Amino acid sequence: MTETPLIEIRGLVKAFGLLPVLRKLDLQIQRGEFVALLGPNGSGKSTLIRLLSSLSKPSAGEIRIGGWLLPDEAMAVRAQIGLVGHQPLLYGNLSARENLQFFARLYNLNDERRIDTLLAEVGLAKRAFDIVRTFSRGMQQRLSIARALLHNPDVLLFDEPYTGLDQDASAILDDLLQQAQGGGRTIVMATHQLERAARLASRVVILSRGTVGYDAPTTDLDAMTLAAQYTQVTSMAVAR
Repeated sequence: MTETPLIEIRGLVKAFGLLPVLRKLDLQIQRGEFVALLGPNGSGKSTLIRLLSSLSKPSAGEIRIGGWLLPDEAMAVRAQIGLVGHQPLLYGNLSARENLQFFARLYNLNDERRIDTLLAEVGLAKRAFDIVRTFSRGMQQRLSIARALLHNPDVLLFDEPYTGLDQDASAILDDLLQQAQGGGRTIVMATHQLERAARLASRVVILSRGTVGYDAPTTDLDAMTLAAQYTQVTSMAVAR
């Protein structure tokens, strides 16, 4: 018996006015997969992440996550999703700990031990009581990941999570992503970083002209081979 995909996308269309961004896109993602979304600017990566997180509504087509239909059952879907986007979605005047306490209340959680555990996992235990506006971009990103993991979501969505991170912060994010996948979470990450996609993800999907141009597991895929496929699909020599 074929396992039902955790994420099912069929005939997905998204247009802004007369400008189509996604064009009848079909994609299925199984539970526990780590899918890297690749493609040039304007290919629809961020738009797809926003649609999956129910922050935007499709123009046509169907999205189901865990059997729930978006946007009709968005509230049920949001409970299963953790999102790390371009903006950290944190309160700068609160401490790291106070931020997590605030979001925990939104999910009806009352587990101080889990907050302590997450702060330790993202390397912020010693800065737990520091005000977030004093944090570097990398520290805010790590706290954003702790926020996204707070309610133990089945699905993690990342939109260009490495933007603005230095080498050390990027390495910490690599570890957190590997831990999340090892914990059985399903990950969808939009990124321009082909080398990381080939190394970390279990599957890569290249979007081109609003649809899937390439879809393959990373089992026998290295960065050089992926770069060649990227060029062939997108007609771009490098991912920018």
